[in-house]
Amino acid sequence: MATILPVRGITPVIGEECFIAPNSTLVGEVELGDHCSVWFNAVIRGDVNYIKIGNYSNIQDNVCIHGTYKKNGTDIGNYVNIGHNAIVHGCRIDDYVLIGMGAIVMDRAHIQSQVIIAAGAVVLENTVCEAGYLYAGVPAKKIKPLSEEQLDLLKRLPHNYVLYSSWFKTD
Repeated sequence: MATILPVRGITPVIGEECFIAPNSTLVGEVELGDHCSVWFNAVIRGDVNYIKIGNYSNIQDNVCIHGTYKKNGTDIGNYVNIGHNAIVHGCRIDDYVLIGMGAIVMDRAHIQSQVIIAAGAVVLENTVCEAGYLYAGVPAKKIKPLSEEQLDLLKRLPHNYVLYSSWFKTD
């Protein structure tokens, strides 16, 4: 069973039709929208600041989401894919975004809509990633505009995760 704990009297709020993996952890001021999935070993730790996640977003295996005490909460939009082993910390991610496997997004960064952050990229503090582009590297830099195929992926992938999570329903 997932670890879902209150912190300072605030308990995570989970939307409708969400999949929460049995060994994931959600604590404190965390709000998940509808049709989200939180996969194995993911940690969403809203102890020092809030974390808000929109509808149809997926938080994949081993992801860590956190904020900064009294400074930066974390806002994650709708239809967001956060890849395995990524770290998302005190930032803003708009709708239809893919954060690649092992990527790091730091405090006060703003990932605008329809952006792909490549696997292993590091988005530094205060960076704005402009809508419609691929960002890659350490530190992450704008590489090229997204192709039609990549834009389509951003629309399809969240629905794939709704399907995958349905495989784990036991009722």
